[in-house]
Amino acid sequence: MSKHDEARRAFLVGAAVTGAAAGAALAPEVYAKEERRRNRKNTATAAAPEQAHSASTGFGVFFSSNDAATVAALTERIMPGAPGKPGARDADVLNYIDLALAGAYADLQDLYRHGLAALDAYCAQNHQQPFAQLPQPRQDGIVAAMAEGKVAGFTWPTAQAFFNTVRTHTMEVMFADPAYGGNKDFAGWRLVGFPGAQMAFTAEDLLSREAFTRGPILGLQGQAKGPGGRG
Repeated sequence: MSKHDEARRAFLVGAAVTGAAAGAALAPEVYAKEERRRNRKNTATAAAPEQAHSASTGFGVFFSSNDAATVAALTERIMPGAPGKPGARDADVLNYIDLALAGAYADLQDLYRHGLAALDAYCAQNHQQPFAQLPQPRQDGIVAAMAEGKVAGFTWPTAQAFFNTVRTHTMEVMFADPAYGGNKDFAGWRLVGFPGAQMAFTAEDLLSREAFTRGPILGLQGQAKGPGGRG
């Protein structure tokens, strides 16, 4: 892993820890919004997921194959992985965003459509390849320029607004409970040393200043598969 990757990872992990895992706080609201959406039985809301699905021809429920490749590459450069250090691909960031855009985040579908189109148009014009096919150092340069709003061709959303949205969603996926579609195999929790929900903590656990390492890690997804659950 390059020093550039290490610096980006340290920044995002630090932000998650000091912000009390912002993604873990946000994702339950995403889940609640999705539940409320599903419970509304009027025709307009019932048609929305079908429209989102019909717009996708190659991946999941919202993204096309090309858009999925771009999102996977972009989020991996936002949160790069390395041996023993999970990144966006390891946490299944793409799956979370794909599901969210077909449901609770449906109001952001156009933002992603326009943002992804502008990004690949910029890359095609300036580098003769789509973003996903560019070498990582060049991808990193484009990501840095997007963060500063210095990538040409974006109108709405701006390059900076699009980058900030994708980064926020990447953080949500990395550190939310796996029940919401990301943090696969507790990749983000393991990264920051968060044990997830435990059946009980001993008095020694509560007094210890050492990192908590006892398994198993148990999240909402695991609870649902336990006795009396759906699994």
